[in-house]
Amino acid sequence: MELYAPSHWQRIDVISDLHLQASEPQTFEAWRQYLDQTTADAVFILGDLFEVWVGDDVLTQTTSFEAQCSRVLHQTAQRLPVYLMHGNRDFLMGETLMQTCGATLLPDPTVLQIGSARWLLSHGDALCLDDTDYQVFRAQVRSPEWQRHFLNQPWAQRQEIARGIRSVSDAKKQGGAEYADVDTPAALRWLAAENAQHLLHGHTHKPGFHRLDATHDRTVLSDWDVGARPPRAEVLRLSWNSSAETEVQVSRLPPDSPEISSPRLAD
Repeated sequence: MELYAPSHWQRIDVISDLHLQASEPQTFEAWRQYLDQTTADAVFILGDLFEVWVGDDVLTQTTSFEAQCSRVLHQTAQRLPVYLMHGNRDFLMGETLMQTCGATLLPDPTVLQIGSARWLLSHGDALCLDDTDYQVFRAQVRSPEWQRHFLNQPWAQRQEIARGIRSVSDAKKQGGAEYADVDTPAALRWLAAENAQHLLHGHTHKPGFHRLDATHDRTVLSDWDVGARPPRAEVLRLSWNSSAETEVQVSRLPPDSPEISSPRLAD
């Protein structure tokens, strides 16, 4: 898919890996305040907005944490476009959620064209080829057959299955396992296939800039954890102006930025 930035856009915010959950109210509140205050012309959330998403029917429980998040998205989408992408935690976000919150679900990957610059947007997990166990799991749970079977199970049972998957993942991390990184040859193949110069993704929790070769690069988004010290709540902003639209500047809004500030962010 290709998405062309309209001429009146001058600032795009990109975030990922917030892992929103009811047990982390500080991160939720920072995210809510950020969306309420951002001056961006559009917001892109590149996966793992939620720690877990077991199906859109959770929205029928109007007092649920997920329904509360949907209302925050809906309020934001009333004044600016909001784009969501599946992550490895919330790949079951569906059309009901999009219709409820007014957001647009993007395929992974998606090309965002800003002037002559082409940015390839992805969650990033599909490019972490060294994590072979995960790639097998990813292929399984992204299949329509698996998803139909899973979504046909009672909501409580789906929640229990999700908790089990998360427990296995957490145990690996506590055992010293690190996040796999993006495979450079695979990233270059993706960029060449889409005639894009820049790859922008999350997932690895290793924010930074990487030069892939003389003409291609990748920028990695930070995860969010306001309870950490120092807190993590970075927003990556792509900005340009109409007189020099091909000169895109990339900047990160730190946790103490006025646009994402919260009383809970202060030490």
